[in-house]
Amino acid sequence: MTDQPLRVAVLGGGSFGTALASIAADNGARVRQWLRDPALAEQINREHVNGRYLPDYAINPAVVAATGMAEVLEGADLVLVAIPSKAFREVVRQARPFLAPQQILVTTTKGIQEEGFKLMSQILEEETGFAHIGVISGPNLASEVADKQLTATVIASDDPETRTRVQTALGCDYFRVYASNDRYGVELGGALKNIYAIAAGMAAALGMGENTRSMLMTRALAEMSRFAVAQGANPMTFLGLAGVGDLIVTCSSRLSRNYRVGYALGEGKSLDEAVEALGQVAEGVNTVRLVRDKARAEGIYMPLAEGLYQVLFKGVPAKEMAKMLMLGEQSSDVEFVLAREDVQRAHRERAGETGGEHG
Repeated sequence: MTDQPLRVAVLGGGSFGTALASIAADNGARVRQWLRDPALAEQINREHVNGRYLPDYAINPAVVAATGMAEVLEGADLVLVAIPSKAFREVVRQARPFLAPQQILVTTTKGIQEEGFKLMSQILEEETGFAHIGVISGPNLASEVADKQLTATVIASDDPETRTRVQTALGCDYFRVYASNDRYGVELGGALKNIYAIAAGMAAALGMGENTRSMLMTRALAEMSRFAVAQGANPMTFLGLAGVGDLIVTCSSRLSRNYRVGYALGEGKSLDEAVEALGQVAEGVNTVRLVRDKARAEGIYMPLAEGLYQVLFKGVPAKEMAKMLMLGEQSSDVEFVLAREDVQRAHRERAGETGGEHG
């Protein structure tokens, strides 16, 4: 670290990338933001507003937007990649000639690449081979971050320098940045919760109450952690901001794009109609299919994901599926508390103590 201001590059002109760019500039960093659209870049530079995604947000005037990758990335210490998952690899490849191994690369994208079931940080690793790779995830609705409402996020990396540098660049009195070394778990939490936001939106449109929403979120958390642990994540990660924290906000807020897609489906709209009405990418739609297929292939029990798949891609009415979603749910409430053998032994001992008749 030197006395020179941190140099931050943000790839992406969406709402969250724009908010992070402005926060970094507020913290004294030199910030460059890459966008595809020359007109939007010009508007940010001239009016300090992103009229497409955050029209009411005053961007720090120190943020400089550009369409040239070299201009944005040159000399950057920290590169935040805020690109939708479908275009993520393409943009990273476009950026690769202008990146250097000492740079810190951090993804903010909550999605999964279909081919090979790859998370965005894995794509960063594959395309660059760099050592300083991280993930930002948490309950971070961009419009509330832009309003400077108190918000917390997680920077996950097994590299201490990456965690520290991101905390320095983005941490402030309203945007708290906590650290984790479970990059895979934090990133999976961000991707998986989008599935259950769709379910929560459907439930709301169907008139289901608070009890139902509470049950839905709790079983979603069990399902998320079950899947993630099968992929090598730490189940404790899901008790934090990137797990239960992100799940709560995305299942409770009409600001969530995935929630709004689910709400439209619950009202009887088709998937195409729901996505068209949203006008933005809802990462959860694609994630439902990818996770459901992966769970089936690996024998992971995920009734909610399966039910949503039937509604989104097989034309099953949301009302019909809502009645069936919880059928066949396994009986254990909290997994990972005891090993399976310990649970079975406890049951046997309890049966022995009571003579096996009334236990």
